[in-house]
Amino acid sequence: MLLWWPGQVTVVQLVLLWVLCAREASMEQHDTRRRLFWHGLLLFFFSLLSGVFVQAMTSPRMGLAAPTSGVASGPFLAGLGAVWSEVRLARSVEKVVYLLAVCSAYGGWAAVQLGAIFGTSGMTPIAGAGHTAPAYQEAIVSFILMASAAGLLLACLLLLWGLRRHVATGS
Repeated sequence: MLLWWPGQVTVVQLVLLWVLCAREASMEQHDTRRRLFWHGLLLFFFSLLSGVFVQAMTSPRMGLAAPTSGVASGPFLAGLGAVWSEVRLARSVEKVVYLLAVCSAYGGWAAVQLGAIFGTSGMTPIAGAGHTAPAYQEAIVSFILMASAAGLLLACLLLLWGLRRHVATGS
């Protein structure tokens, strides 16, 4: 149902968080660690809060998947904050990794949340079984899910590169 209020809040939150992520790209290393912890906890909180509305969703099974997604992504961001000082990448690449990780974590949760509200099943045939949504809603959810998955995969690859063991040069 398109006019259901939590769906509208989720879309607004997604847009605001995307803008917030872009604004934070100029932070120092210590601030980055702190903001990763903060975003991890905020996403965890949003996920717990969205769990309250599971039975009101168009697709309750998908509604259960949204909090699960966020409860996994929130601690990932907090864990990333814990190891951030060990990441060895160029400052510009660190900014990209930060933005990819934070925006993809929120995006993945928001996409599943929207899928539950809209009742989509195109990208999530098991969780969305028995539900169909208009093509534009399927397209929105599919785009956000694919973009978030690609962003998180790229962030993980870059993090693995930045966390590799460095060989000492010299003697």
